[in-house]
Amino acid sequence: MPLLRRAGRPDRDARAFLRILNLATRLRPVEQYSLRELREVWRLTALALSQQPPVATVTEVVINGPGGPIELRIFTPEHADQALPAFLWFHGGGFVVGGLDTAESICRSATFHADCISIAVRYRLAPEHDLAAGREDCLAALRWVAEQGATLGVDTTRLAIGGDSAGGNLCAAVAQAAQRQGGTALCLQVLAYPATDLVQEFPSFVENAEGFMITDTLLAQIKHTVAGSFATLDPEDPWLSPRRREDLRGLPPAVVISAGFDPIRDDGLDYAERLRAAEVPVELLHYAGQFHGFLNFDAVIGAGRDALQRIGDALVAAFGGESIRNRTVEISDAEPDRSSNLCAMTGELTTAGLMTWVATERWTGTLLRQLSPLAAGTTRVLLQPLCLPVTLMRRRLVARLDQRVAYQTYPKT
Repeated sequence: MPLLRRAGRPDRDARAFLRILNLATRLRPVEQYSLRELREVWRLTALALSQQPPVATVTEVVINGPGGPIELRIFTPEHADQALPAFLWFHGGGFVVGGLDTAESICRSATFHADCISIAVRYRLAPEHDLAAGREDCLAALRWVAEQGATLGVDTTRLAIGGDSAGGNLCAAVAQAAQRQGGTALCLQVLAYPATDLVQEFPSFVENAEGFMITDTLLAQIKHTVAGSFATLDPEDPWLSPRRREDLRGLPPAVVISAGFDPIRDDGLDYAERLRAAEVPVELLHYAGQFHGFLNFDAVIGAGRDALQRIGDALVAAFGGESIRNRTVEISDAEPDRSSNLCAMTGELTTAGLMTWVATERWTGTLLRQLSPLAAGTTRVLLQPLCLPVTLMRRRLVARLDQRVAYQTYPKT
């Protein structure tokens, strides 16, 4: 396990982000949002605060699922003139929010970095459906890609799956089901801060209950929303809580991403430990100064960019037939300049100012695109020459502040 589970304080960009977020939630607490509003806020936030790496094409297909149509969004890289490996992504959102738009940036990043076809899956959500429905859709999507993927240019002998948070739960459950049923062979599973047990409450629930994106109030609201599922489903069933499967041997290698200031941090770490005990190779990437959900905010959180690059590197290795390195890597902010309090304060203020600047710009662009894509595109073209010098200066400032160190702490080198 990581030597440092939780940093003394969040990383500098995480601190700036959380200050803004906590101010917004004080102005309007999360429990005051309707489910429809929560879904739209999360969709727009994920679009606004994530990068959108270029890909050759983005298409959508609809396949038949066990409960009706399943929508897939497919991201294809440049020069896709031969069959390529595929990476299916199951979005997070507590089983109640999220969709193709919230998976957009992560799928684009995987396609861009790993030169693979990425496929986002829109699965059925609670409370309209029980918790079994979403995982049935995800498993059906994997089977469809394994059987029909060649029509999309997919090399069906090289498939990987992944998911974040609730999507990590789905990914773990689908990987177990595929292995148990002797179906599709997977070369990798990517579990980003996964919730693998819907019953057990770990110490990190209490340690990170308030102030770090996912609060105990929000978790209680999610539990209330999905509670109807447990009238007919057993939350201790490994199909819902994959951590509770006794025998994990033979599962595909895993990349597990964890964050120090995450209420479900210890859940993901425990599952990683159980996989290793079952002789499943695990590359554990631990960000002791980050919070739950940071992958979705890679436009403003440097660790998000770092993690997405590392996911891409792992996919390249897995698709190339290389074994995943069974190791733990701990990634954190580089040590700040402690020569004076003034330097530290300047760094904090600069980070906060840059984040506010970038976030405001991206939110404005996102909202304008929702209202009128044509107007948004025209505005961008007209303003780009004027904004270019300022943008370059901002990038240099961000690059100077965005410094991290990575240490392999297991096995010790």
